[in-house]
Amino acid sequence: YKVQPGDEVRFDGNKISSEKNVYFVLNKPKGFISTAKDEKDRQTVMDLMSTATTARIFPVGRLDRQTTGVLLFTNDGYLTKKLTHPSHDIKKIYHVTLDKKLTANDLADIKKGIRLIPEGIAMIDTISYIENRPKNEIGLEIHIGWNRVVRRIFEKLDYKVEALDRVSFAGLTKKTVGRGDFRPLTEMEVNFLKMM
Repeated sequence: YKVQPGDEVRFDGNKISSEKNVYFVLNKPKGFISTAKDEKDRQTVMDLMSTATTARIFPVGRLDRQTTGVLLFTNDGYLTKKLTHPSHDIKKIYHVTLDKKLTANDLADIKKGIRLIPEGIAMIDTISYIENRPKNEIGLEIHIGWNRVVRRIFEKLDYKVEALDRVSFAGLTKKTVGRGDFRPLTEMEVNFLKMM
């Protein structure tokens, strides 16, 4: 039987909807939790996205409460799984601001890899000082998705991360998106993500 518009389709008693896939990028501000609901009733990223769509969207991956920057939202479960699975090596670029200058020796150690417990050696893709900025501002590209991995790398070397901003995720940036604002992805961006 070919399903007709207006038909109600159920599987194991659950209603199935043919919701159109939607995609948004949010420039996450500090103080919001990257979950759909919070048991302590704190503000979540879903509060920021409440006017985006009537579709049931979710954040792709997480940024901790104090981390700002690029966060993708969609109702496309297949793409979400693809972008969050470690085997796909999805690149993330961060702007890190430390409490003090990063020494050349520590920068070299981070390039070699820092042992974190319990996961093992945290290998980053690239790290550098940010041009024309103080030596406590670092650019870092990474593909591993361990919990709080960027903060933990620097904490292991006795630095405090004062600000952590994700400037790129899977090639998406927050250019033209103000802090706390979102925009829909273009068709080209969606196609690029699907080809990754």
